[in-house]
Amino acid sequence: MRHQILLDVDTGRDDALAIMFAMRHPDIDVHAITCVAGNTSAANAAANTLRILDLVEAPPIPVAVGAQRPLIEPLRDASWIHGPNGLGDVDLPVSGRGIEPVHAVELMRRCLLSSEARLTVIALGPMTNVALLLRTYPEVAGRIERIIFMGGSATVGNATPAAEFNFWHDPEAAHIVLTSGIPLTMYGWDILWSMRTGAHQIAELCDSADQVRQIAGRLLAFAAADPANGSPVIYDCIGDAGVLCVMAAPELFGIESRPVQVVLTPGPARGQTIVDQREMAGEDSAHGMTAPVPLVDVVTSASNNEVLAMFLETLDGRCGCDNGASHHAER
Repeated sequence: MRHQILLDVDTGRDDALAIMFAMRHPDIDVHAITCVAGNTSAANAAANTLRILDLVEAPPIPVAVGAQRPLIEPLRDASWIHGPNGLGDVDLPVSGRGIEPVHAVELMRRCLLSSEARLTVIALGPMTNVALLLRTYPEVAGRIERIIFMGGSATVGNATPAAEFNFWHDPEAAHIVLTSGIPLTMYGWDILWSMRTGAHQIAELCDSADQVRQIAGRLLAFAAADPANGSPVIYDCIGDAGVLCVMAAPELFGIESRPVQVVLTPGPARGQTIVDQREMAGEDSAHGMTAPVPLVDVVTSASNNEVLAMFLETLDGRCGCDNGASHHAER
């Protein structure tokens, strides 16, 4: 089946891999890309997005800059793991493509209202842009097929012991999206971090004659310095690209409908996702202490080898999908 999508990104290294996948997958139509602060600044995210679109020789796709900080918190980016400009040590030429002269929220609204089909929103960074869209133009919610997001975790965090980065960066935005009533799929840190590539796969990418594969290999191989002790950290998983894999091949993942909420209170748990995995009611229900919590389709497991194979085949242009040639929405 064809997938009509809006991409909302904070283009660091794994968002770049996701854009590569989306542009080379034959059954994904990208209507627009909006950029938010997160892995790097919103301006860097937009510049990186344009560079990656050039790299994959994408057709003209509208790109807009959105929120430059969270709704409440100050900007605290993840440049330590993504490099100063967000793409590790990859230095691509400045793009000649232009940025749309409107805010990301306006571009999202325009695309949602003008599309014949409802669109799936793929949210790969903090959900500030998506939250602002739903608060500013609540009438567009009915034009969204589903929001599939990278965020949260059913186990441990990465920004803190409890909280995953995107939710920690803007918990209020995550809460707005979780309680929007729009169908949601959560691809959390616990699943993302399990989708690791091997050294041999990275080496094959880096040695490829195809420039897209070479750059993908370098993005995966980048070694950051641990801010606690300076030791090298290699973020060698396909990261945000896994969200698009869930959309393209849900049969490769275990998905369960679970109540999910995010902690908004100050303290060490701020930004934590509470995924209720109980099989029976507890004392909170027995004593009338519960309030309705939205149900979210939570990715709980993945066929890692098959997912990685699909990702690499898509980069190669060998994905066996509905047709054999890449196609993107006419604009």
